[in-house]
Amino acid sequence: MPAKRKYKDSVFTSLFKDKKRLLELYNAIEGTSYKDPNIININTLEGVLFANRQNDISFTIGGKLVVLIEHQSSVNENMPLRFLIYVSKVYEKIIDPKGIYKQSLIKIPRPEFIVLYNGVDKYPKEKILKLSDAFEQIVIKKAPELELSVRMLNINKGHNPKLEHRSKNLADYSAFVAKVREFQSSGNPLKEAIEKAVVYCIDKGILRDYLRQNSSEVVNMMTTEFKLKDAIAVAREEGEAKGMAKGEARGMKKLLALWEKGIPLTEAKRRLGISRNYAVR
Repeated sequence: MPAKRKYKDSVFTSLFKDKKRLLELYNAIEGTSYKDPNIININTLEGVLFANRQNDISFTIGGKLVVLIEHQSSVNENMPLRFLIYVSKVYEKIIDPKGIYKQSLIKIPRPEFIVLYNGVDKYPKEKILKLSDAFEQIVIKKAPELELSVRMLNINKGHNPKLEHRSKNLADYSAFVAKVREFQSSGNPLKEAIEKAVVYCIDKGILRDYLRQNSSEVVNMMTTEFKLKDAIAVAREEGEAKGMAKGEARGMKKLLALWEKGIPLTEAKRRLGISRNYAVR
């Protein structure tokens, strides 16, 4: 029997799987005032939204099922569809499978879907993505019989000041990511930029306790996250250079497919003939 694949946290999940931080974040997003972190029940599924990276958090709180995901690289318009698949699996996990055959109504947690965007492309501070936008046939003046809405929030430093004010941990996380990009744009190699950002943030009191306790893990996690984005950018730019939009899409798909199988990015790039490297903006 093959060994079970090891799913790695992103910095986001590593930070916010702590219930106190997660409660602060949720209160900040929803304007609620929950006090007891123990009312949170984390039920994140491994390898559903991302095959070997885990940067999503699913949990129940106050009778609601919340699926929260940090989305670093770029906006994915397919998030409603992906969440539809994901939430069905979560319900399967938390509901007695025999119960759905009973005549009495089963009460289930009301779902909420939130994406925290911190990519480099311009994006509004908030946007709603809907599953119905993907439907091939839309009947005019008739509401879709199946809908799923995803709330996209831009958490880049300075883009959502009210949200940052409500959650210090989120503000600090955004500041840390911004500092990594700043050091890299100044010419530092990726790993060195991350290491400098860790030292800088600890000195300035930004995620101080978390970074002190997890500095080496943070460097490793962030390096993998940024290298993935770099690899995707390479595939995109090489496709554009050849004037092949479809080829670009296929190349990116192949790259991600290899990476999701656990193949290191350097090896995946070698197999696909991608040789150039680009800095993450």
